[in-house]
This record gives sequence, C-alpha cells and structure tokens, in this order.
Amino acid sequence: MKKSIVIIGGGITGLSAAYRLSKLKAQGGAEIDITVVEKSGFLGGTIHTEYTNGFVIEGGPDCFFAEKPYAGMLVKELGISDRLIGTNNKNQGTYVLWHKKLHKLPEGVVLMIPTKFTPFATSSLFSFSGKLRMGMELFVPKRTDGVDESLAEFTLRRLGREALDRIAEPLVAGVHAGDPDTMSVRSSFPRFVDMEQKYGSLIRGMLNARRVMQQRTPAGTRSMFMTTKAGLKDLIDTLRQQSSGVNFKTGVGAQSIQRISTGRDESYTVTLSNSEQLQADGIILAVPAYVSAGLVSSMGKDLPDLLLSIPYVSTATVSLAYKKDAFGHVLKGFGFVVPRKENRHIMAATWSSSKFSYRSPDDSVLLRFFVGGAANQDMVFKSDDEIAGLVRAELKDIMGVTAEPLFVRIYRWDRAMPQYTIGHGPRVKTIEQLTAGLGNIQLCGSAYHGIGISDCVNSGNTAAQSVLKGLFD
Repeated sequence: MKKSIVIIGGGITGLSAAYRLSKLKAQGGAEIDITVVEKSGFLGGTIHTEYTNGFVIEGGPDCFFAEKPYAGMLVKELGISDRLIGTNNKNQGTYVLWHKKLHKLPEGVVLMIPTKFTPFATSSLFSFSGKLRMGMELFVPKRTDGVDESLAEFTLRRLGREALDRIAEPLVAGVHAGDPDTMSVRSSFPRFVDMEQKYGSLIRGMLNARRVMQQRTPAGTRSMFMTTKAGLKDLIDTLRQQSSGVNFKTGVGAQSIQRISTGRDESYTVTLSNSEQLQADGIILAVPAYVSAGLVSSMGKDLPDLLLSIPYVSTATVSLAYKKDAFGHVLKGFGFVVPRKENRHIMAATWSSSKFSYRSPDDSVLLRFFVGGAANQDMVFKSDDEIAGLVRAELKDIMGVTAEPLFVRIYRWDRAMPQYTIGHGPRVKTIEQLTAGLGNIQLCGSAYHGIGISDCVNSGNTAAQSVLKGLFD
C-alpha cells in the first residue's frame, strides 16, 4: 500500500529530509509519495544567493563549518565536491573593533580560545592583565556540578572579562545574533563544555583538536569554512534536482494539521493556505518552532506552549559593492566583529570578496554587514534607505570609506534565528517526548540541536529516517 509523507518547510533542513527520503525510498523499493510544502516562492529558507554583474551575493549564510561533517558528506554524496572552495589563505585574519580601532584577532585564537603564544602575547587587542588571565585558563578547575551556565558565566569563569567583552560576545552576536548573558553554553557551544570535562582546559582541548585536524587534512587544503564556487544556492539547486520523485509546492503554506485515528491506523490531514488538503501517513515539520506550535495546536496545549518558549531574534544582511579604485582600503582579512560596548549599529562585517574567491569581478570588492540580533532588533525593520545610510556611516567611521557603492542589497530575516537560552536542553528533551505522542510526526531544524547548515542537514536526515521507520516498522 502506498504511503505519503508531507514535509513542511523547504529550507536546507526540509530539502535534506526530502533528498534522504528519496534515496531511502529508492534503496528499499518502498512506494511513497513525498511532498515538500514551502510558503515562500523559493526553496532554501535563509540560504539565498543572488547573481548580478559578476557578483555572488549571499543574503543569508555564506558557508558551512567544515569540522561538522554532515554538510560535507552531503556535498560528496551529491557529487559536487569539485565545486567546493575554502576561505582564501592569503587573506586570513579577522579583526575586532575596540576603542574605535580594528585590532587583528591573534593568529591561533579559535573562537575565543588562544592556541599560539607569540601572536597572542604581542596582540594589541588585550591588556597585559587580560592576556595573563586568559593564559591562566590552563589552571582553572573544571566545573563538576553539571549546571547549565550562560556563555557569559562560562567565559568569565574560564577566561576572564576581556575574553568575554572582546571576543566571545561579538563573535556570538555575529554568528548567533545572541546575548551571552542568556545563551546556554551547554546547548550553544557543547564543544566547550566537553573540552572542559575531558581535558580540564579549553586551551588543552583546542590544541588537541587542532592536531587531529592537521593529521586528517592535507597541508594547504585546511579551511574551517567551506562553500561552493557559485554560492550556497548551488547546494539548494542540486538537492532539488537530485530529490527524485519529490513533489515541491512553493508559494503555499501549511495552515493546520489534523490527526486522524481509525483503530491501529493513523494519518493526518494537512490544510494549505490555498484550501487544498493533503493526506499524509507521516509528517516532517522543518519550520521554526513557533510555526510548528501553530500547526500542532489542535493536538494539545503543552507542546505548542513549549515550542513557543524557544525565543527567536530577527537579523538582516546588508551587502555593498564598490570599484576597487574608488574604495581606498586594503581588505586584507575576512572582516571584523563589533563588541556591544562599542555602541554601533552593526554587529559584524564580512569582506566577502576577500574571504572567498569568485564573489566579485576582479576590479571590484564586495562587503557584507550584519545588523539586528538580540541587542538591536529594531534596526532590521527600518527602511532600506535608513539601514543603508547607517551602515555606510559606520563604514566611513571605521574604515574611512566615502565612495558611493555600486549597489546595496538588504535581506531581512524576521524571527529566523533561534536562541538557545538557559534550560534549552531539558526543554528540547520534553518537546521530543511530547512529539512522540503525536504518532508519526517529526520535528527538525535549527530550533533544537544546532543552528548551522551542517546541523540542519543532520537534523533533516534524522527526521527522514525516523518518519520512514514509523511507516514500516
């Protein structure tokens, strides 16, 4: 008997689930109808690449973290490994804006952990006492009570105030759009907690991780961040093309899910925004937690309430292009992050054409700025002219750039970034227990076990395998 699975959400998580189901279906010879429902007019979610006059502009994420294997494994399986590129080794380096000056983050500092002595000791970013305090991390005893600390508490305890204010907070704001005072270190950065428990020190743990990475990766090919030559839309397009037999419905959203039980048989009716109804034997919810809350609201109150308790923040990216000869600044590095104490309108900047090749014509440069986040969400909803004006004023003040840009592109992401606040782990565990009582419905995506592309790929894969097991076990 033919079964049907409906995947709600056509971002990287939902597409990964659809692709995995199509492969498992082919391998097992099962008769399954697979439908992806996406309310926007395009697939990819926050992955959105624009091409204009030789520029490759990323509206959302611009790469994936190489150390987490799932995205790389997917790329290999899709047969597009030859399209992968890493960051430009000749332009390596990230800066931190501190006291109105750009200070280079010392070589060997990974996230917020120093691993090389000389660059760290000679850095202008930290005071002598700050450097001494960070070095003393080697002797800070590990915590053994299992308490879920905030990132701020964890960083202060292990590395001190300067590490928090000048590295951890701006990096978190730039990557997670979050607030270190409320962010759960156990859920947001479990690797830090694991390092402390296993090695008794973040520095020792990171040194060991670097040794392992160097042994696994040939010299000259190492890059923490990877993308495709044509931008991440290439990954999205390839996923769709290779999801054989999947029906994609774009421009229409899911409005409700009704659970239907008849004896041992269980199914669902998904009502769409165009009044169409889809019958499903299994459902994958690859949408933000607050969207899932509305869709399962007819099946009880506890699960929707818990899903709604996961906070989200809004962000925007602002890309500006310039002719090199009018720009007047050497973009030797990947960009800079901005600590909250600097009181700026921007959280971070990526020098896109320096970070990755093939992002602009040879005679031009491309920069990208991040605004909004936990500390400044109102910025996202200003007019395009206001946002562009404020970003250009920051660019002038920080880098001395006064030239008129060739173009400006602004992408707003309303409530797109989940926040893993204190207690996130137990909250997600309860959500999963309650979801198990709904039959063959799977929740997946960035709201639960990781916000990165690789995490989302893994989440989609896991949901696909689970929903298939629910159909045939």
